[in-house]
Amino acid sequence: MGQARILVVEDEVIVARTIASQLSQLGYIVTGTASSGNAAIAKALETQPELILMDIILKGEMDGITTASKIHDQLDIPIIYLTAYGDEHTLERAKITQPFGYVVKPFTTKDLKIAIEIAILKHQLESELRESRDQLATLFNSMSDAVIATNEQGAVTFMNPAAEALTGWQQKDALGHEATKIFHIVNEVTEATLENPVTKVLREQQVVYLGESTSLITKSGKRIPIGDSASPLKRRPDQINGVVVVFWDLSERQQTKLLEQALEKEQEVNRLKSLFISTVSHEFRNPLTVVQTAVELIEMQGANLIDAKRAIYLKRIQGAVQSMEKLMEEVLFMGRAEAEKLIYNPAPLTLKQFCLELIEDFSIAESSLCEIIFTCHHENTFAVMDEELLRYMFGNLLSNAVKYSPRGGDIQFNLIYDQIEKVAIFNIQDQGIGIPEADQARLFESFYRASNAQSIQGTGLGLVIVKRCVDAHRGQISVTSEVGIGTTFTVILPLNSELALTEADE
Repeated sequence: MGQARILVVEDEVIVARTIASQLSQLGYIVTGTASSGNAAIAKALETQPELILMDIILKGEMDGITTASKIHDQLDIPIIYLTAYGDEHTLERAKITQPFGYVVKPFTTKDLKIAIEIAILKHQLESELRESRDQLATLFNSMSDAVIATNEQGAVTFMNPAAEALTGWQQKDALGHEATKIFHIVNEVTEATLENPVTKVLREQQVVYLGESTSLITKSGKRIPIGDSASPLKRRPDQINGVVVVFWDLSERQQTKLLEQALEKEQEVNRLKSLFISTVSHEFRNPLTVVQTAVELIEMQGANLIDAKRAIYLKRIQGAVQSMEKLMEEVLFMGRAEAEKLIYNPAPLTLKQFCLELIEDFSIAESSLCEIIFTCHHENTFAVMDEELLRYMFGNLLSNAVKYSPRGGDIQFNLIYDQIEKVAIFNIQDQGIGIPEADQARLFESFYRASNAQSIQGTGLGLVIVKRCVDAHRGQISVTSEVGIGTTFTVILPLNSELALTEADE
């Protein structure tokens, strides 16, 4: 590197001239010489050299080390010490000024050139590195995302303003602290402390990402939902010398998501209201039409109406009224359930006896053309459940089985009493039209009806009521079906639903 501009600081005039001559021979430019600390500082400020050769032992009030320190405070100029002394104390003092080399007297021209070239190259590399760091810091400081950098021990070495704002920590207070203290994260739902991504990156030596439902605990204790990624900083491909964590505030995004969900829910509620009104109106219109027609026929025929026809008309009216009563019962049940005012009163009962009585009452009320075959191979079927809700539940399931089955078909109603698992398993199997696979996942939605059942009278509330009754018992319901073959509903209920409910609430 020829033509480098060098200042020589040496209090021995002859030595100074000799060094200046050597430098000229090597192709360097000597900006001047100085024999004292004050003169050296003045020359350095005046000529702005690229390198200073500084004698450690200078005459006067300042030695070379003190002079170098004062120059270092004002100018970024590499300094090489010239010394005939190599004692430990002098070297330790000299280190404070961060010299770029030492040349021990007496030295050769070759020694001098090697020291100068190495010093200039080292200074250039450090300047480029410092410039890159400054550019990187400027980039990080201008980012809206928060950035925290650490060393290989996981201690904080950098924070940008966005990180300071999010964590509540100032960089000057955070530097040197463990990242786990500054960047403390927990699970939003369980509130359990999560493994710090810095620790994970240092262990796994690869990029890691935060999972969902992660919150940052700020210095003041506030919780902020965040997303983040953490990446290793590598000096060499196989050596990590730190971690950089980039994270961002998800509060606004979560708020937007909640508003969208609320809007979707409101829209769904409005849709269900409209569907409810149209469905109930339609279902009420049919039996009302039957009643109106039967009454008109009775009035028209008057005294000429024979007893047989009167009985037929009255039966039609009675059936229509029962249909409206059932619809009103379903609507009121759903109203209580939606308002979370569903009454749940578990009490001791014998399941086998309950099922037999239910089937008997159902057969009389429905005048069913299908035979219900009940099986239960257990004598002791004691349980604690809500009998009224059980009647809603299995009454609707049996009603559906009859409605969608051919005349004369069999309906299997099985009870399995499992005392080991402490559950009762009910199976209601029909030989009806079946349910298309695409419809099965939505069977328990309000007013939803299978695509192949649109022409059959119904409100789409029956299975919703069944599901609410099952949920009240903390049970489970599932369906298996094949179009043209039939459908089986399986209900699993805890034998002691009162205890199950208490445990679930706790």
